[in-house]
Amino acid sequence: MVDTPAQRFAIPPLENGDRLTRYEFERRYNAMPHLKKAELIEGIVYMPAALRFKSHGQPHGRIIGWLIAYEAMTPGVLVGDNPTVRLDIDNEPQPDAVLLISQEAGGQARISEDDYIEGAPELIVEVAASSAAIDLHAKKHAYRRNGVKEYLVWQVLDQKISWFYSEAGEYLDLLPNEDGIWQSHTCPGLWLDGLALLQGNMQRVFEVLQTGLHSPEHATFVQQLGQS
Repeated sequence: MVDTPAQRFAIPPLENGDRLTRYEFERRYNAMPHLKKAELIEGIVYMPAALRFKSHGQPHGRIIGWLIAYEAMTPGVLVGDNPTVRLDIDNEPQPDAVLLISQEAGGQARISEDDYIEGAPELIVEVAASSAAIDLHAKKHAYRRNGVKEYLVWQVLDQKISWFYSEAGEYLDLLPNEDGIWQSHTCPGLWLDGLALLQGNMQRVFEVLQTGLHSPEHATFVQQLGQS
């Protein structure tokens, strides 16, 4: 049987577990407009299954709300929900949430001409089912190596939040203070009461964030962003 020209030049579909370069990954992804999410992590294609509400959709929405409240009071930072990020030749993830400093304000990532993030956002957040997810393994290595300054993983089934920050090329645990409040090193004023978040107490989450947004460190940060 002889293939037709259309068959010879057809773009293969993405398949879970494919090993591809970023360029071939994008070519196949763009040829599948019905596909909502696929990621290239360390050269391997991951296509997540349908997402459940309590174990992903609801936590995801709460994280986005927390970040957007910070963005609203911090000119020069940008929040994205599930954006494609071109990290390197082997990695093109679609994180649950990103917070980046705009290029005009001195950030390390940029928005490409075709409207993708290129480079490492300052903060990436992933909602993971548990510690067995790729978020705490292959993704973590890729984010660290590419210079993502802070990485927060909410392990919903384990009722745990892990927040890492980069120092000398390694990820260290960002620990809460004596009041149980996490305070971002990279984005001053981005404060989180992790226990309240795990308990679904969003009123407390936003109260703590507002305290961070009124801190002297946040005021200094906003001034620095405006001078860039």
